[in-house]
Amino acid sequence: MSDTYKIRLVTSIGEIDAAQWDACANPEPAASPASRLLAQAEAAITPAGGADNALQKERFNPFITHAFLQALESSGSVGKKTGWTTTHVIVEDTASGRLMAVAPTYLKTHSMGEYVFDYGWADAYHRAGVKYYPKVQVAVPFTPATGRRLLVSPDGGEAALNALILGLRTWREKIEASSIHVTFPTRTEWDALGRNGFLQRTGQQFHFINKDYADFEAFLADLTSRKRKMIRRERKEALAQAGGVEIELLTGAAITEAHWDAFYLFYTDTGARKWGHPYLTRAFFSQVGATMSEHILLVMAKRKNRYIAGAINFIGKDALYGRNWGCIEEYPFLHFEVCYYQAIDYAIAHGLSRVEAGAQGEHKLARGYVAVPTYSAHEMADPRFASAIDEFLIRERAAVDESLDEYAELAPFKKGG
Repeated sequence: MSDTYKIRLVTSIGEIDAAQWDACANPEPAASPASRLLAQAEAAITPAGGADNALQKERFNPFITHAFLQALESSGSVGKKTGWTTTHVIVEDTASGRLMAVAPTYLKTHSMGEYVFDYGWADAYHRAGVKYYPKVQVAVPFTPATGRRLLVSPDGGEAALNALILGLRTWREKIEASSIHVTFPTRTEWDALGRNGFLQRTGQQFHFINKDYADFEAFLADLTSRKRKMIRRERKEALAQAGGVEIELLTGAAITEAHWDAFYLFYTDTGARKWGHPYLTRAFFSQVGATMSEHILLVMAKRKNRYIAGAINFIGKDALYGRNWGCIEEYPFLHFEVCYYQAIDYAIAHGLSRVEAGAQGEHKLARGYVAVPTYSAHEMADPRFASAIDEFLIRERAAVDESLDEYAELAPFKKGG
């Protein structure tokens, strides 16, 4: 392996050619026989039509692009001061210097902004007198959206994947970090990491799955009568607030700095109330607006010619990803309209197979979203903690499976629908 590939660390994504990064992150499905085999393997993970299968169809994920991760870095949203120090592990072809694999990697000194909670593990380390931080995190910061994390070029194959995992382990050992955490990988990557000795964890989110609906009314027709009436009432009341609320859908060049100013005010207000300190800086929104606006859908609510609420979504090839929401005027059901119903409407109109509306939120279930599994993989350096955590994860996976079955029974769709 050492003769074929060179493994090294970069402290800024700006050191890596954007085209080479993106060729690893979002390869074309038919670029090579190897990528076709990967697509076939991913499609075989779950039965045709299942939520996991729809998720595996994704062949473009905006969050692992060079532009998105560069915006996080250059805007100061991540960096040493934030506790997310960039330490991307890369694998290069020794002869040509071409990038063959990369993992978006960060050295963490806390567990915030990850959405896979390991505070209990950190507390156990602390009580045992062992350091839990720093730890190595392979993730997209502040983004609980499933996607590839071990970004292997179609030409790299298993050898490049193994080199990437070796690079992560070597880096962890060198800095004496407690652990490696790969959060929100695909099911295919989760299985591969399990085969490589990582501990496997599952979680759950609520996604809207588009059953080739002709329009929003066709989606409503698939629901039970009670849920259908509830959603119609909520949408009507959301727009009738305080003299009337208008909804604007903006993407591409239609999004201006004035829109970002308004949205950032919503975002910081919500962040200050919910978690104390917003993760993303104002500059981040300007940068993604400048570099990837065609992959952004901004849903803005206006009352009396003044923006009062908004939600930012990112557009993948086969999915709409709801990310951040905020408001400066609160009205009943406005959050549901801006974040959930407008996203469903957009996904149906544009032929997207699903909407991922972020972490948590059982209330999404009543509004046409269904529970789906999410994945993470963890390697603990200390075998004592690894054994204890493995036992915990076995019980937790069983509980998650049971929860998914229960949510399936509670889905708001007509029986047999």
